[in-house]
Amino acid sequence: MYESIWIETEENNNCEWMPLQVYEAHQAPVPVKLIYLDEPDRKTGVYEVTGWSSEYSGTICPALYAPVSDSGQAVVHLVYGGDWGIRLRLENSQGPWSTDSTDQHGEPYLMLMDGNDIIRE
Repeated sequence: MYESIWIETEENNNCEWMPLQVYEAHQAPVPVKLIYLDEPDRKTGVYEVTGWSSEYSGTICPALYAPVSDSGQAVVHLVYGGDWGIRLRLENSQGPWSTDSTDQHGEPYLMLMDGNDIIRE
């Protein structure tokens, strides 16, 4: 049995506040750098992902992936990062990770239905 994953983000310039969520992990979390997104209001494609930390008022940290239990679903694929969530940009985007960048966006975390959307290097 793997440890539970506890996620809570305070409101910040990367993403909105998300109250504490606890998920039962089916595997140990592993680092992830690329995911496939097909969501309304976003360009469909491969996205780079990084965790976002409150350290120094916003810095990158590892993004992690683990399959987890979710009420109503057998297994979902959780991508999460730092205490300020995760940050995403289309693959091959230019420039540094920044909340000022117009080609990036932040989320508290993502829950993907299809494990094939996690791209392992």
